Amino acid sequence: MRSIRPPFAARRGRGARRGSSPVLAAVCLTAALALTATACGSSDNTASGAATSSAAQNGDDKITIPDDIKDRLKEHGIDVDKWKDGAWKNWDKDDWLREAEDYINPIIEGLWNPDRMRDAEDPDQDKGVDENDLSGDQGVTDPTPAPVTAKAVPTAYHDNAPEAGKVLFDSPEGTMVCSATVVEDPANPGKSNLVWTAGHCVHSGKTGGWYRNIAFVPSYNNDGATAAELATATKEELAPYGVWWSDWAQTSDQWIEQGGATGGQGAPYDFAVLHVTPEEGGDGKSLEETIGSALPVNFSAPAVPKVASITATGYPAAAPFDGETMHQCTDKPGRLSIVQSDPTMYRIGCTMTGGSSGGGWVATGSDGKPALVSNTSIGPVSSGWLAGPHLGTVAKGVYDEVSEKFAGQ
Repeated sequence: MRSIRPPFAARRGRGARRGSSPVLAAVCLTAALALTATACGSSDNTASGAATSSAAQNGDDKITIPDDIKDRLKEHGIDVDKWKDGAWKNWDKDDWLREAEDYINPIIEGLWNPDRMRDAEDPDQDKGVDENDLSGDQGVTDPTPAPVTAKAVPTAYHDNAPEAGKVLFDSPEGTMVCSATVVEDPANPGKSNLVWTAGHCVHSGKTGGWYRNIAFVPSYNNDGATAAELATATKEELAPYGVWWSDWAQTSDQWIEQGGATGGQGAPYDFAVLHVTPEEGGDGKSLEETIGSALPVNFSAPAVPKVASITATGYPAAAPFDGETMHQCTDKPGRLSIVQSDPTMYRIGCTMTGGSSGGGWVATGSDGKPALVSNTSIGPVSSGWLAGPHLGTVAKGVYDEVSEKFAGQ
C-alpha cells in the first residue's frame, strides 16, 4: 500500500490542496497498505524516480533521444551515457527532474533482470497513517465497507485479465512495484501503447520528481508460480510478453503539486498515463497487439449509487501476500470524501495490500462491456478497503494529451 507517493511529476500543479486528511495514504507498490500515496515497496538503495522520455534503443546499444530533449537534459547537467552507466542512482534533490518537459527514461537493457523484478516485490516498511486519525467527513462519505477477501486470479493470467500487469521503477528508497492496466489509445485504435496507473507510481508529488527506470510487465508471472518456484525463474517466465519501458509519462497537475507520502493529499487526482515501448525493439507490434487486448476508459462513469459493482485487480505484496501473484476484489462501491472541494472517490471493501497501487478498477458500462473507471490509490494501514479517484475532466485531459503526443506513431 502506499505509504506516500514516489518522486517526479510530469507537470506543475495548479494550487495547493486544502484540509487534506492525514489518515489516507496511497496504496504503495510494494509497501504495506497505508493511507498514503507514495512509494510502495523497496528492496535496495538504488531508487528509481525519473520520468521517461522518448528514448529508443538502436542495434549498437545506444540510446536515441530527440535533440530538443537532449538539449534540455544538458541544461540540467545530465549525460545520457553516464545516466545509463549508473548516474541515475544520484537522487540529489537539486538534480531530481520534476518538470514535464524534463522527463527522461532511457532504456537500460537488462536492468530489469529476474532478481531485480523479484526483489521489487518486497515491501520496505509500513509508513501509513492510522485510519482512526481521520478527523471526520469533510464532504460526503459512506460508512466504511466490510472487508472483501481478495481472490487469486485463475491462471493463466493472460486468459483471465490480459490487460493487467506490474509497473517497476526506482525511487530514492529503492526498487519498487505498482500495478497497472493496458488501455485503448483513441489516436491509434487497435495499436495502443498506453498504460494506466496511479500518479504516485511515477512521480513523488509535491516534495520530489519523476521516478526512474519505469517499466511495465504485462501478465507478470503468467502461470502463477509461487515465490519459491520463481527463485530460479527466467526473465521470459516472469515477463512472458516482454518488458516495456515508459518513454513518456504524465500525471495530473494536482498530484504533482499536492501529492504527499502520507495522508490523502492529492488522492482524488492520483492517476497517470504511460506510453511504453519494448525493451528489445520487439517485432513492430504495439503493446495492445502483443497481448491482444486493451480496455476502454470511462470518464463519465455514473455516481456511486448507480454502479452495481467494481472489480479491482493488482499484485498485492505486503503481508499476507508476496507480490508474485495477481488478485482481485469485487464489491459495490461507496463514497469517500477527503476534502469537500475535491471530487468524491470510489471506495470498496478489499484486503489487497501494498503493491496493488495503480491497479485498474473495472465496471460494466451502459453498453454491457467492461471499462476502466478508476485505479487503486489509497487504503488504511490495516487494510480492509481501497479507494480510487473518480475519473473526470482532469483525467481525460491527461489521457488525451498522451494519446495526441503519439498520434500516428
